[in-house]
Amino acid sequence: MKYLNKISSIICSAALGLLVLTGCEGADLYGVTAPDWISEKIDSIENANKGEEEVLEGMQEDVYTVGATDFSTGWWAQFSKYYVIPEGKKFHLQFNLNINPSASNTYKNFAMILTNDEDRGAADYKEYGAIRYDNQPSGNSEWGDLIDRSCVESTLTFSTDTDEGVDKLGGKVTLTVDRSDPSAFTVTMTNGVVTKTYKQKSALANLNADQSNTNMRIFLVPEGSYINFLAANVEPIGGYTSALDKNPVSMVLNNIPAKVDAGTSLEDAMAGVSATVTFEEGVVKEIPAAELYFSAINDMDVPGEKQLIVIYNKTFKGENSSVPVVATATFKVVPAIASIEVTAAPVQTEYVVYTSDKTASLGFPVNTTGLQVTATYVNGDQAVLGSNEIQIGTIKAQTGDQNVYIYSENGKRTSFSVNVTEVRTAIDVCPDPTIIGAEDNTSGWWSAHAQDINVPAGETRAWYFKNYGSGANNWNNWVAILRGAALNEYAVVRADNFGWGAGYDGNPDLITSGGQADWAAWNAAINGAQCALYVENYGNGFADITAVMKGTNGQSYLQYYKNIIVTADDLNVSFTVDSSHLVFE
Repeated sequence: MKYLNKISSIICSAALGLLVLTGCEGADLYGVTAPDWISEKIDSIENANKGEEEVLEGMQEDVYTVGATDFSTGWWAQFSKYYVIPEGKKFHLQFNLNINPSASNTYKNFAMILTNDEDRGAADYKEYGAIRYDNQPSGNSEWGDLIDRSCVESTLTFSTDTDEGVDKLGGKVTLTVDRSDPSAFTVTMTNGVVTKTYKQKSALANLNADQSNTNMRIFLVPEGSYINFLAANVEPIGGYTSALDKNPVSMVLNNIPAKVDAGTSLEDAMAGVSATVTFEEGVVKEIPAAELYFSAINDMDVPGEKQLIVIYNKTFKGENSSVPVVATATFKVVPAIASIEVTAAPVQTEYVVYTSDKTASLGFPVNTTGLQVTATYVNGDQAVLGSNEIQIGTIKAQTGDQNVYIYSENGKRTSFSVNVTEVRTAIDVCPDPTIIGAEDNTSGWWSAHAQDINVPAGETRAWYFKNYGSGANNWNNWVAILRGAALNEYAVVRADNFGWGAGYDGNPDLITSGGQADWAAWNAAINGAQCALYVENYGNGFADITAVMKGTNGQSYLQYYKNIIVTADDLNVSFTVDSSHLVFE
């Protein structure tokens, strides 16, 4: 991170940097003389190797990056350009795939999405499916109604998504989509170490609304990785991006802290900040704090609102830019918290805790209704902290009294006591297919449903899934359905603690957990949240739903619907979507 006291100094530094650039000269090349027979042998081996590789014709530079270079990009967050592949064409794409050295999951690479000739989100947009680079027959390394997993072969196969070896997928990858054979369809992904193929012995169906249009498209989606694109033989929508250096034209700041403790250095306060910089030709790159210049107007030691100025003065290739880009933001410097305490206990202090093999890692959250936490600052002032200013621990799956700890942003701790009266173990279930709803969250209300799974009388079932919503509204997330075999609905309940149905409306015994204090923060955190849904069929005409959601903000959320009226020997559970999609595990 680069830190300024005066903005003018960076402008001068940039100008001086341009004057002192020097070249290298005087380097010598050394060689070793070899006998003719060795040279001939080397030439023979090189020629043999060249014969094994397909010559890629018509390749054009297409140089740009997709995915955060700190490996933080989540699924369906960033996309490559669209590449349109006509019928009869063999398409080639080359890129460097950068795998996180700390990646512990095999799916942290990229997936190729095959679609009709429409943009994501368009009314007529349809997907053939997806093929991910890793190969895991027991997982979801390929999906889609028109993808036949029996057509997949790979030189590297994983048994689970936590196997070692994802690093072998990195490096320069050549991706080929072959539509040249009218009676077949082939995809090849290879980096010279790992080769994965999809060989379908029939042509793809035409998913375009206009059947005279026989084009299809592909685009790439990274997850926990990033892609440096190099070249393609089909010009993408929006055109090629040249390898020539590019000046920055705009910048958007990410993760600016709302509050900073007084006395914190500007460098430490902005350590987690990054910038999304757009360069000429529309090329986008994520820039970490270490490569940005920061300046704050007004002393950091004095509480109050500060004007933050951030400067980036490098080209796409890291040279000094003639015209730096500047972005501004505001944040507050506040007195540091000296201590926190619970000044109002939550209304619920006794719990029945649910757990299962898959969901145990999520823990079990508390019901925060009524909870009030007050901070005492170093200057003696006091204030009630908002839910976004504290982290609350989860309840352990063990009976008896236990403390639940609360932490402030600067690590101060307090706690309150709860009593776990019972721990109930659920049986994990998973619907087939495992992905419900279009992965761009365009599936409308009630347009996609999960497989119905029965919950026998006297038993509990657990569903473990990730929730992805459009973010437009609270209800654009998961929806669970309790119903009978004849599709008679007992209850339809939403992620935002709202429901209806014959066993819900007018039910005098119904108990719900209530809404969130900050719906906007909840709705943002629930997009990408790991969720567990427990359904217990008591066998006496009532059923409970308990939902645990671990948000992307690190907060855990608890919601429940107790005493839904059901028919004990006829209870099934399904899920639907509303501008959302779910990925079950």
